[in-house]
Amino acid sequence: MKKHKVAVIMGSDSDLKVMEKAVTVLGDLEIDVEVRVLSAHRTPADTVAFVEGLEDRSIRVVIAGAGGAAHLAGVVAAHTTRPVIGVPIASLMPTGMDALLSTVQMPPGIPVATVGVGGAKNAGLLAAQMLALTDKDLHDRIKKHRAGQADQVRAKDAAVQKKLSSQ
Repeated sequence: MKKHKVAVIMGSDSDLKVMEKAVTVLGDLEIDVEVRVLSAHRTPADTVAFVEGLEDRSIRVVIAGAGGAAHLAGVVAAHTTRPVIGVPIASLMPTGMDALLSTVQMPPGIPVATVGVGGAKNAGLLAAQMLALTDKDLHDRIKKHRAGQADQVRAKDAAVQKKLSSQ
């Protein structure tokens, strides 16, 4: 039975393509995920109600992705003491700088951890690492995940070396 739960929320269904990467990595690490579309601007009451129920639903970390003004992570952080990880998403400005700055520039006292633009996979991994501070089994699964990444790089290196040596 999974004992941790992470909420992955996004400001629009158009953000799902990016945010699915967090959902996938959390699932791979055997962490339960609750996924919602909530808007800081268009459904503020729904967003606050969702955040006020985090503890009742045993959600320990929130990953919030949004583009444009990207206030979702900040609004969530303003209403909870649970860790919030912001994922800026490129939408209005192709580079995502508007979303990045809106997410990372929080006022003192309301922190939001922020990953790079489109960095939902890293947000999922960061949430898992936070949870692993008190869960050795999860810590071991993260270490295994990292070892798998290293194996992939080594295999790619070997393939490149083989290709170059045959030229």
